[in-house]
Parts: sequence; C-alpha cells; structure tokens
Amino acid sequence: MKKGKAAIPFIFITVMLDMVALGLIAPVLPNLILSFVNNDMTRTAIWNGVFLTVFAAMQFFFSPVIGVLSDRFGRRPVLLLSSLGLGLDYVVMALAPTLSWLFVGRLISGITSSTVPTAFAYIADVTPKEKRAGAFGLIGAAFGIGFTLGPAVGGIVGNSNPRMAFWVAAAFSLGNWLYGFLFVPESLDLKHRKPFSWSRANPVGSLVLLRSHPDLWKLATIQFLAYVSHETFAIWALFAIYSFGWGPRSIGQSLFVVGVCTAVISGGLTGRIVKWLGEKRTLYTGQFFGVVGMIIAGLARTGAVYIASIPVISMWNISFPAAQGIMTHHVSEREQGELQGAIGSLRS
Repeated sequence: MKKGKAAIPFIFITVMLDMVALGLIAPVLPNLILSFVNNDMTRTAIWNGVFLTVFAAMQFFFSPVIGVLSDRFGRRPVLLLSSLGLGLDYVVMALAPTLSWLFVGRLISGITSSTVPTAFAYIADVTPKEKRAGAFGLIGAAFGIGFTLGPAVGGIVGNSNPRMAFWVAAAFSLGNWLYGFLFVPESLDLKHRKPFSWSRANPVGSLVLLRSHPDLWKLATIQFLAYVSHETFAIWALFAIYSFGWGPRSIGQSLFVVGVCTAVISGGLTGRIVKWLGEKRTLYTGQFFGVVGMIIAGLARTGAVYIASIPVISMWNISFPAAQGIMTHHVSEREQGELQGAIGSLRS
C-alpha cells in the first residue's frame, strides 16, 4: 500500500506531461497539413485520416511488443524510452519540410506512444485489486488535465505558427523524460518478471491471453467496440472547422472543455461510482452516457450544442477504468504488461 501511495503521484505526473504534449498538437495538426496541400480541405481530410491510421497501425503492432518488454525489463525503462522518443519525434515534426517528413514523424510517435498502457500496468503492479478501477480513473484524470492544458496552449502558440506547438510539445516530452529519469521508481519486482517471447509480443499472440478466460474475452470485445466508437472523435477538429468555421483557438477551447470534464469525471467520480455501483454496473452506465452524448454531437447544428455534448460524452470515461479493473483480476502479476499491451492493440 505504501509503495502504491508513493508511486501513483509519480506516474500521474508522467502521464499528465505526456498528455500535455499530445494535446498541444491536436488543434494545430490539421492546419499544418493544410499548409502542405495548398489549403485543400478535401486533401487535408484524407491526409489527416492517413496519419491517424498510420499512428494507430504502429500502436497495433508495437503495443503488444512494448507490453511484453515491460513484463521482462520493468515499467520504468519503457516509460523513459517512450517520453524520449516522443520528444525527438516532435522535433522531427517541427522541422518537417514536406508532408513525407510529417508522415515519418507520425510513424515514430505511433511506436513510442506507449506511456498510457505501460502506466496502467504500473498502476496494476502497485494497487490492490479492489482499488484498481479508481486508480485507473486517476490516470484518466491525468489524461484530462493534460488535454485541458495542452490544446489551450496549443491553440494559442499555434494560432500564427503551427510549428511552434510542436517545439513546445517536444520541450514537455523531454522534460517528462528528465522527470521520470530522476523521480519515477520501478514498480515490477524481479520475481514477477516474465521472459520475453515473440509468440506473445504480436497482435495475434496477444489474443491468446485475451481468450484465456471467458469473461476476459467478453470484456475485450466490449472494449474493442467502445474504442471503435470513440475513434469517431478523431474528426472533432475537422468537423468543427467545416461546420462552424472554427480556428485553432476555438478548437483548443473546446478540447479544454473536454479535458476539464474528463479530469473531473475520471479523477473525481470514477472511484466513488465504482464503490457505489460496482465495476460491472459502472461499465454499463458509462456506455449508456457515451451513446447519448454521441447522438447529441452528431445532431449538433450549432457550436453551442456541439459543446453541450461534451459533459455527457465525458461520463463515458467511467466505463473504461471499470472494464480494465475487472480485466486485471483475471491475469497474474507477471502478465499485467502483456494484458495492457493487448488492450492497447485493440484500442489502436
């Protein structure tokens, strides 16, 4: 317990700083793509989709690898490598003279963006089973705070020059690496480490773990469908530009609202709701709010209604930590990284 209480603030700050860096570029990336395609909105939408697909494909293939590596070598080196890789990637994207360079940057970031799955494994290492859903909610709060600060700053610094946001993101990621190097302890004891195996370190191999228990497979299916639905919001910025004429500042402000709602609900409500309703009913409740919120956003004809959908959609966030908390109960201490890598692969 003492180890968990001491470690969670460290991992919270690590994830928050990485999310600040990711959030910084969210409102400016479409505008940077626009500058490379002569302000052609159709080509921008296509390239934005390509970049998102490439990013997800890299995570699909490498999340299981990184999860199994963290089971073998520990969580700390994986977290440090991720932060360092992201920082260098943002430098590449800030300097990108062509769309091809930007494409390479997304490849790199897709490979190195492993902080969140590894952080979940870290939390599982140091938290009792009955408190994991609430602790996972705190990681969601770190995500929300990062996305509160990141897009707000990104919308401001990138309003006149989109590349500036990438330089600031690089500074946050490299600062995060230094923080982790100095302060983040290892969470996985040597006795709980598991030899690396390529048979487990791939998307197909990760399915073996997910199918090892009937409840685990059912929960994985629910998570997969939820992730597919959630990725609809990859076009949040483009929809706002097309429908409401929003610029980087307005997009950043809307993502600021997303971050605030996510932080408050994930960090302030998830643990309490799980304690009140239990993990399973919390999962169902969160999914219901996700459906209602998406309907509101899809029917929005004004920016105000679009914004109004955010608090409702954000209640969806209570379902993800609840599901992951249940899933961690079905695997051993030696397989938490592998599990989170498999979930990361499903997500991507």
